[in-house]
Amino acid sequence: MIAVCEDESVLGSTFYLMERLEGIILRKNPPKGIDWDEETVRKICYSFWDKMIHLHQVDYKKEGLQDLGKGEGYIERQILGWNKRYANAKTWNVPAGKKVMKWLEVNIPKEENLCIIHNDFRLDNVVIDPTNPENILGVLDWELAAIGDPLMDLGNSLAYWVEEKDDFFVKSIRRQPSNIPGMLTREEIINYYCEKTGRTINDFRFYRVYGLFRLAGIVQQIYYRYSKGYTKNKAFKNFWLISIYLIKTCENIIKRKK
Repeated sequence: MIAVCEDESVLGSTFYLMERLEGIILRKNPPKGIDWDEETVRKICYSFWDKMIHLHQVDYKKEGLQDLGKGEGYIERQILGWNKRYANAKTWNVPAGKKVMKWLEVNIPKEENLCIIHNDFRLDNVVIDPTNPENILGVLDWELAAIGDPLMDLGNSLAYWVEEKDDFFVKSIRRQPSNIPGMLTREEIINYYCEKTGRTINDFRFYRVYGLFRLAGIVQQIYYRYSKGYTKNKAFKNFWLISIYLIKTCENIIKRKK
């Protein structure tokens, strides 16, 4: 953002002026003509996660951003909030998810760290320098940014991170090229995050399950609107299958010891 104008007489409403960034945005697959080797992809991947790590290390109090969110109690609010949203959006053809909801409530971590979180940190929300791909020119879509727990932010991002070894179904619904040669695996990302931040995470299951369940809630809310005829987009017709897959994945993760 460059400037804000609150004088509604200019355009009829408050508006702001943004900087324009010209670069590459990665959607489901890299754009045509892009042929990065595995080493370049790996560098892009590290740069991408470095941006999240850098964001989490910003002193939001020093920067005067205390009002960006409620802060303390963020984890509990998210768990109770998404449990309620999923329950309200449940349709006859998807699981109730009660086992997952209960597990999340019972396992809310006692330790909560607060920082600025993006809440929608994905490869398709960054702009890549076409002349130097490992350089991230900017991070987009800050509408969900808040003062929250960094591991919740990481869990959200990993819910979208599809690996090459993942099954056909989840690969068919991926929205970013996180599965191409050179990209880190989810386990490698968690280890890299710990290495760069000096944190020790003995059991990441809670944050992983939260991210996937939150995604199930988002998907189910969209399908609920479609099932009620509030939206006619046929692309949402089979979203209930995604909800089932995500809930089942959550249950499988819960069964593991770590």
